[in-house]
Amino acid sequence: MPEEIELKLALPPAALAALRRHPVVAGAEKLGNAVTLDNTYYDTPKLQLKARKVAVRTRRQGRRWLQTVKCAGQSSAGLSQRPEWEQAYTGAFDFSAIDARATAKLLRRHADALIPLFTTRFRRETRRLCPRDGVSILLMIDSGTVQFTAPDGSLRQTPICELELELEQGAASDLFTLACELAQTLPLMPADVSKAERGYRLYLDLPLRPTHAEVSTLSADQGVVEAFRDRAYACVRHWQANVADALALAAAQAQPQPQSPEALAPELTRAQFIHQLRIALRHLRALLRLFAPALPAGFAGQWNARLRDNARRFEDARELDVLHDELLTPVDSAILADASAMTALLQTTHSARDAAHRVAAQALDMAEQGRLLLEFSAALLHLPAHGLVPALDLRSFARLRLERLRKRARGQFDAAQALEPTRLHVLRLGCKQLRYGLEVFAPLFGAQAVARYRARVVKAQASLGFLQDVDVAHARMRTWATSDASLQPAITFVLGWHGPRYTHLRQRVLRHCQPVLWGKTPW
Repeated sequence: MPEEIELKLALPPAALAALRRHPVVAGAEKLGNAVTLDNTYYDTPKLQLKARKVAVRTRRQGRRWLQTVKCAGQSSAGLSQRPEWEQAYTGAFDFSAIDARATAKLLRRHADALIPLFTTRFRRETRRLCPRDGVSILLMIDSGTVQFTAPDGSLRQTPICELELELEQGAASDLFTLACELAQTLPLMPADVSKAERGYRLYLDLPLRPTHAEVSTLSADQGVVEAFRDRAYACVRHWQANVADALALAAAQAQPQPQSPEALAPELTRAQFIHQLRIALRHLRALLRLFAPALPAGFAGQWNARLRDNARRFEDARELDVLHDELLTPVDSAILADASAMTALLQTTHSARDAAHRVAAQALDMAEQGRLLLEFSAALLHLPAHGLVPALDLRSFARLRLERLRKRARGQFDAAQALEPTRLHVLRLGCKQLRYGLEVFAPLFGAQAVARYRARVVKAQASLGFLQDVDVAHARMRTWATSDASLQPAITFVLGWHGPRYTHLRQRVLRHCQPVLWGKTPW
């Protein structure tokens, strides 16, 4: 079965000239002149090929016509490995060369029902790079559009601007080595969404939505390092998708005449994507700490620090979102509130929130996020196949790590007996670590027992989280009041509004934690 291994990188059109001038690209062997490729993608009216993750297209290149069939594989950090069959197209589909039985059967069954859905048209420049003996990589620069013409004649389209690194000879790590070198000076973002997937989005008129964390699918027969890499790539996909979609949303909404569905979804805000981005980074850092004993010395510490620094750049925006949406909005229309003071407090919050989101938007930089994604993904590929605890099976490793997290949280519980806010915050982080660990290893233990225990952890974490939100908001508003005393009546009212719930949870929060830290566990 022929297989394609490629690393896809998105870049802004304004960076194409710099890409072509880059010494590595300029010095690579040029393979002919640039060509224009017209592609038409086919499926049944019920999208039965899409449901099975199979793509069929025809491609016209000058007078030459080709038929291509691809099966989707898992893609992480832009790297995909998937079967591909390509042959001459003579005006009718021919699937006789497909040597994957299930795919061939699917295509033969639906061959007569295939209809054209959408097209891609782009200019491709191809070069070959052979950085050392035994390594050959094709560099393909694509620029153009994905297009769909709706039944009413309206055109929906989205731009294509990509660099594809296709492996001819060598290993997948060679693609990342090249990508990391280019990303030092170029804004390159790993891209997991294929041209076909983007076309289907246009065809179905699907607006962008924030990507949420994937559910763990670990199995007991996996090695410890294999399990870490599996979940780390899931976090990378979560992180990368939200960066890419936030950038796409901003670009689409900036168009004077929106032509893509993401531009037509005003209810979407960049904050939703940034929130999911922060969750992805938080999960990834928790994963590094969870698997640290099985990883090379310094790996977890180095990457935890780099990811922490990245996450902190979005922290202020998230805290102000919580202050506005969860603490101020519920009391905004209260009859007893001092109207002028409340208006001033909301205006101060809006100003601080807007400033924080401008900082977050700057941090949401394609070059910086892309470089970090590529470097971390390359580091994952270079991890040794066996960890530092090769004699330990995954389930035993999971039990040891979860029990260690619970033991640490018990110590944090004892230290929080006086209900001092900083100690409760530390306990909240301990419960959060325990919850992440449980969710990672959940498939290794009984589903019902995991669900019951997780519900108790979530309850404790929610109580601690609300207390922390109020404490953070209180400190921030107190700082505002020192420079503007007119805000004080509204601040006092807001804190008084949430005071009963705060007091109620503060009195019961340790009781909520006890079943988690001393009750029966699923492991």
